[in-house]
Amino acid sequence: MHFMRRLYDGVLKLFRHDPVESPGNLHLLEKKIGYRFRNRRFLVEALTHRSTLGELKPGEEGTTYERLEFLGDSVLALVTTEFLMRNFPDENEGQLTQKKSLLVSKNVLTKKAASIRLKDHVILSDNAFKGGVHGQDSIQTAVFEAVIGAVYLDGGLAPSQNLIENLILDDIDEIIDHTDHINYKSYLQEWTQKKFKGYPKYRVKSTTGPEHDKLFLIEVRVGEDVTGRGRGKSKKDAEQMAAKEALNKLRKTH
Repeated sequence: MHFMRRLYDGVLKLFRHDPVESPGNLHLLEKKIGYRFRNRRFLVEALTHRSTLGELKPGEEGTTYERLEFLGDSVLALVTTEFLMRNFPDENEGQLTQKKSLLVSKNVLTKKAASIRLKDHVILSDNAFKGGVHGQDSIQTAVFEAVIGAVYLDGGLAPSQNLIENLILDDIDEIIDHTDHINYKSYLQEWTQKKFKGYPKYRVKSTTGPEHDKLFLIEVRVGEDVTGRGRGKSKKDAEQMAAKEALNKLRKTH
């Protein structure tokens, strides 16, 4: 608690970059998320990266966003699930699960975090800041979930729900229609586990083009059958396309 009080009272001193967009400018972030904290120490904790632990004095105890991230992840899942149940009453469990996986995915959360420039508010050490840690997708999504957890602890479920629906679920139709967000590999794995009690297997069929501009052809097998093929500039992209084709075929035949 002593560390958190010191961090909160001296938060502006921890940063060397633009004070207008600094992590210490907490009221700016409150305005962005549409919630004013009664206890801003929750918000400070949600923004604090573990690199700050190296700045502690002997005997001081620090805290980071990780516990609030754990809480925020659960709150996000609950609110998103309830939102889908309410807005898609005719869809089955499988369809709702796919939508939920998409809406709380790393890709979507990263884009949402970027839309409010959350990286400008991450509290971290000078070295971590110079290394660009605050701009990493994994850090932004983790901090976003931690902020949700902080709002929940400070104000309860209602303001957490408002934040999630206004910042994450506000353009759900566009997100669902935008296939770049969809993790077809994950969906295919869930499908094959449920239907066939097994896992899909991917194999590079061919690689063409020069070293700087390769094109991968990958096939995916479910059981003994090749159910999908995909091409891409990277193995990851090709696997996604192969999984997408496999899903389309499997849904028509099973």
